[in-house]
Amino acid sequence: MQTTLIIYKPDCIAKKHVGNVLERFEKNGLTILGCKMTRLSPALVREHYAHIADKPFYPSVEAFMLSSPVIVMALHGQDAVVKVRELLGPTDSRKAPKGTIRGDFGTDSMSNVVHASDSVENAKIELARFFKPEELFG
Repeated sequence: MQTTLIIYKPDCIAKKHVGNVLERFEKNGLTILGCKMTRLSPALVREHYAHIADKPFYPSVEAFMLSSPVIVMALHGQDAVVKVRELLGPTDSRKAPKGTIRGDFGTDSMSNVVHASDSVENAKIELARFFKPEELFG
């Protein structure tokens, strides 16, 4: 059993897809262990996206992630990291097949509905970044 981090991005919230996306996660056996709506700080966005912070496109990523509150969620289940990423489809929504979350609701590689941890190791780091231990239940 694994727990992974999900961030419902500003495009997901603006287009009112949160319920549809969550339904897909739950129908595939994932359980919510923690959930909150928050406004990210520039420092937190920079820490979270440190692997691309030196790229020329980073300022647009930061502006996008700061453009509205986001919803962060901890999802738990069998092979949660891989299962979530399979449900999402490729990072670039234009390459994501219909039937995947990004293929159905995303528009490009930034407006791609949801961030999801890409490994069990990163999930642990990301969960600690966004949740205090007492905010996770289960």
